[in-house]
Amino acid sequence: MSDAPSRPAGEEPAQPRWQPIGPIDRRVVGVLVEKAKTTPDAYPMTLNAIRTASNQKSNRAPLMQLEPEDVEESLERLRGLGAVGLIQGYGRVAKYRHYLYQWLGVEAVELAVMAELLLRGAQTEGELRARAARMEPIGGLSELRPVLGSLKAKGLVLPLTPEGRGHVVTHALYLPDEAERLQVQYHQAPSPAEPLRAPGAPHAATPPQGASVPPAAAAAAGVESRLAEAVRRELGELRDQLTQLRTDLDDLATAQARLGDEVHDLKGALGG
Repeated sequence: MSDAPSRPAGEEPAQPRWQPIGPIDRRVVGVLVEKAKTTPDAYPMTLNAIRTASNQKSNRAPLMQLEPEDVEESLERLRGLGAVGLIQGYGRVAKYRHYLYQWLGVEAVELAVMAELLLRGAQTEGELRARAARMEPIGGLSELRPVLGSLKAKGLVLPLTPEGRGHVVTHALYLPDEAERLQVQYHQAPSPAEPLRAPGAPHAATPPQGASVPPAAAAAAGVESRLAEAVRRELGELRDQLTQLRTDLDDLATAQARLGDEVHDLKGALGG
């Protein structure tokens, strides 16, 4: 079941109201989107559950160690911007939900992509597809790229490297000084055609123009390339499995925090 809000037939979508926000606010609102999609039974979320999810060790960059007051102040800022709301009717424990569909002006898969960028920052298309597919089905890069194209057209996603293999993108919600540092970082990155070398190391030898490569050497290079690609694929799959296991553990921690809040609420209702 989709977490996207329904809109009455014939009603025009609201104009997006998004603006740059700080690192803690990006983490908090990213968590609300992520948990709404991956653990809907634990959503809306209490402040304690949001803090636990914000500080989890998987699928987060940079790692944070937020205190309750950090999360509370962030939620108040986000409520003031119209990105987050306080939901009544859940007993004595306050619970929060996001309004990012309207705030950003996006659809379900677009929001999943934005959530991953808010939680981890700059990523390659391949990394982003694997992570966003936890929240919405994205079969491959051929399905992701039109979504990225739409988000770029809306000004929500920025390219950091040229399109092609290893294309890196990020969101556009950084504060101005953060965005400037990020652009400098990627503009100064070495070209893929110029591998990193130790200081003073000579350039790799280049065969003279027109020189032929021995067939045996070409075959060996082809086998080596295929083996290296197979190893990279295996490592990528293992990393994805490990990330999923960590995410499952973090979701359990979030559910445990929610259960603690509900027990506390029940004790209060019973006068305990």
